[in-house]
Amino acid sequence: MIDTMPAKAGKKKKSALKDWVESILFAVVVATLFRWLLFEQFIIPTPSMERSMLVGDVIVVSKLHYGTRTLATPIQFPLTHQKFWGTEIPSYVNWIQLPMYRLPGFREVKRMEPVVFNYPYEDQHPTDLKSHWVKRCVGLPGDSLKVVDGLLVVNDSVMPLPAHLQSSYFIAGKQPLKDRFFEANNISEHQEVNGGYYVQTEPATAEKIKQLPFISKVEHVVMNYSFSDSASFPKAAPHGWTTDNFGPVWVPAKGDTIEINDQSLPVYGAVIVRFEGWKNAEITDGKLYINGYETSTYTFQQNYYFMMGDNRHNSEDSRTWGFVPEDHIVGKPVMVLFSSEEGPWYTLPARIRWGRLFNLIKE
Repeated sequence: MIDTMPAKAGKKKKSALKDWVESILFAVVVATLFRWLLFEQFIIPTPSMERSMLVGDVIVVSKLHYGTRTLATPIQFPLTHQKFWGTEIPSYVNWIQLPMYRLPGFREVKRMEPVVFNYPYEDQHPTDLKSHWVKRCVGLPGDSLKVVDGLLVVNDSVMPLPAHLQSSYFIAGKQPLKDRFFEANNISEHQEVNGGYYVQTEPATAEKIKQLPFISKVEHVVMNYSFSDSASFPKAAPHGWTTDNFGPVWVPAKGDTIEINDQSLPVYGAVIVRFEGWKNAEITDGKLYINGYETSTYTFQQNYYFMMGDNRHNSEDSRTWGFVPEDHIVGKPVMVLFSSEEGPWYTLPARIRWGRLFNLIKE
């Protein structure tokens, strides 16, 4: 008997191009989920945390420690932040803005540990796409803190100095100092003035320099009240606070209530208006209005934190712009993945800081 049934057609093979596209899409999805849920890389752009973290460090930030935030801006191109790589073209649209929640984390933020957060006072981007900054959290919700002659005092206790804290020194030599002197002492920036140099360095380095025979003066610079800067926080109050003499100030905690008056409004008014989620909150004629009604007391809806850089005299931090809301906290830096000094790309192998690669970031 002759079989007249037609043979089954074989499965059509996928093209190599389709295989590549599917593989790339799968890799992008996995990388996006990994970056959102677990860990993300950031580059240190400024010296505000030297020498704990250096300009050119690529750090790995854990989002698991404090809990991953859900997306507020869902329509954005994968693996980008604010703009497409190397361009000024936005990589997102803010047509849809979702409420942001935090998944359970390992623990809460600890006092005196470095934290990555979205810079709160950047209004041109949604919260989850604001620029990433890293500072040391020196004030937790409910803390009262102040800086007295450069020493940080929290809840009436003097805080230990970070291991690599830097501050300003005036150095004078018996003769002009060469660039190799600053390089040999890990001083990344120096400003020549009045027959000497203003530098940012660690106390131990300053003490070592003081012993050199060609050095005539090493003097620690304290930013006294006479250095008062109108740009310091809170900007609206004639307080006279400075970099080294700041406060006292109370860090808002969720559920705590304050009276709204001439003393509290300059410090906390902008926080309430900007970060507490009110659609209609404003300050008019020295009074706080919420939904059209004057408010004489206020209960905070979320926690806040006070951040400072380890390079205390070269750091734009909470002493300048104020508190960091809890919904702006991104994660904890845990490791230096890569590090290189500034310079032309073609000198990169010589500029790699080999000793910093894969170093754990200590508190």
